Amino acid sequence: MEATETKNELLRGGQFLVKETAYKDVFTPEDFSEEQKMMKESVIDFVDREIWPKKERFEAKDYALTEEVMRKAGEMGLLGVAVPEEYDGLGMGFVTTMLVCDYISGATGSIATAFGAHTGIGTMPITLYGTEEQKKKYVPKLATGEWFGAYCLTEPGAGSDANSGKTKAVLSEDGTHYKISGQKMWISNAGFCNVFIVFARIEDDKNITGFIVENDPENGISLGEEEKKLGIHSSSTRQVFFNDTKVPIENMLSKRGDGFKIAMNALNVGRIKLAAACLDAQRRVIDGAAKYANERVQFKTPIAKFGAIKSKLAEMATSAFAGESASYRAAKNIEDRIAIRLEQGNSHQEAELKGVEEYAIECSILKVAVSEDIQNCSDEGIQIFGGMGFSADTPMEAAWRDARIARIYEGTNEINRMLAVGMLVKKAMKGHVDLLNPAQKVGEELMGIPSFETPDYSKVLSEERDMIKKLKKVFLMVAGSAVQKYGPDLEEHQQLLLAAADILIEIYMAESTILRAQKNHERGHANADYQVAMAQLYLYHAVEKVNNKGKEGIISFAEGDEQKAMLMGLKRWTKYTNFPNVVALRNKIADKVSEENTYPF
Repeated sequence: MEATETKNELLRGGQFLVKETAYKDVFTPEDFSEEQKMMKESVIDFVDREIWPKKERFEAKDYALTEEVMRKAGEMGLLGVAVPEEYDGLGMGFVTTMLVCDYISGATGSIATAFGAHTGIGTMPITLYGTEEQKKKYVPKLATGEWFGAYCLTEPGAGSDANSGKTKAVLSEDGTHYKISGQKMWISNAGFCNVFIVFARIEDDKNITGFIVENDPENGISLGEEEKKLGIHSSSTRQVFFNDTKVPIENMLSKRGDGFKIAMNALNVGRIKLAAACLDAQRRVIDGAAKYANERVQFKTPIAKFGAIKSKLAEMATSAFAGESASYRAAKNIEDRIAIRLEQGNSHQEAELKGVEEYAIECSILKVAVSEDIQNCSDEGIQIFGGMGFSADTPMEAAWRDARIARIYEGTNEINRMLAVGMLVKKAMKGHVDLLNPAQKVGEELMGIPSFETPDYSKVLSEERDMIKKLKKVFLMVAGSAVQKYGPDLEEHQQLLLAAADILIEIYMAESTILRAQKNHERGHANADYQVAMAQLYLYHAVEKVNNKGKEGIISFAEGDEQKAMLMGLKRWTKYTNFPNVVALRNKIADKVSEENTYPF
């Protein structure tokens, strides 16, 4: 492994796997600027005033309320945080756009969806791919909430295979416009949007093309009824039908055949933003669960004092902390990469696109990890409430239902798992991430005699940092051997890819958590001891999962002596010198949550 403790080096996407990151080089929520803290407080105030007290109305499918809240968010400038100032936005950096998405999304999935669909896939394709004329015409209206946007990609036969859509765009005889015909489904914001980003195929083109289409019922556009959904009840979700809808040729987005590229790049941003959108949802579930656990008395004792409940509160808080740590680490990497691109003379559009695209692996990792964490968190929230948790009169039931869509949005978690590993292999092939040399070194170490020296782990989190290095060796061993064995056919071995992806995810999430805790410990942060405990607890679970998934992967493709050697390597690289006392860690974290009666980290 190559250490970078002494130099501030911005790693490329995926390089976290083969290079060591210095704790001082990671960005954490404790590093928010004064301006970012003020923005955070103003968003929380807005949510507590306009959204949280109206939870019942959101659950009762009050679509008009969603539109009203979105309009108010636009008036506050929250819809234009990522939009450049010349188009009436606030022109803020990527970390601040993540922060706003994080804190506006926690109260209800209905607003989280409406906000994400509008600011991300509804506005961003025009901001990043539009001509100057298109941007001047549409973006200011979208940035201020005068207009709302929606994104029409999914079709009945085109979901994960986004490029297989059947919607057609036919050039008119006079060459002035295209006529679009087709059916789109699961379109968020369809019921109140003014403009659609529509993907259609011209003739028999290999790739789809993007168009900006104004929502005019007189122009062959009709909507299905609002979908009946498990959660996100006040998010408008409809089918959209286009019947010879006329679209001027100047409303083509980017170039003919660029639609698939636009769709994929929009999803990269959507994935990391979706992770952000699950963070405050976790905090609010933890807050509610802690308050209830302190108030609910059984056997003459608040249930917060019982070990079974402490275990849940600690695990919920630890997952939320890990999600924050990894999400803001990646967000700052993207922001820094955008800055480098701008310094090199790239346009705003090119810098933003390439900056996010560089960390597409991390975006997929975060999407999977944090969407699963909010599901687990809300599920445990219901359990802490017991029978009351199953009632629609408590907020846990709605939180659980709203959380479920996050594992499907922006590409299912299965697709994102396979994408993360697939993109990493492609980066290695292009020479952007050197996996080959580290994988060879791991192979040599596997065949060598292990060291029996007892390392010095006297420094805080020193064993944990060392364990991360060893988990990276597990990934390189499993993935490297799999690539050697299957080559380009690896993508056909989906269960192996899923196992490798889980190892990759746990490495990134655990490392991010440890780096944040170490950084705050070194600078004497008030919650540092609790952060260290959460880092240790998260890593303990990560090691167990890596061991399990590593074994599953190895057994699936290796046999005989090779299998034995790899299983021995797996055992060596998932072995603690000093096991953490998991029960003591949980008690420490949970007692802090109960004492503060909130998520306090």
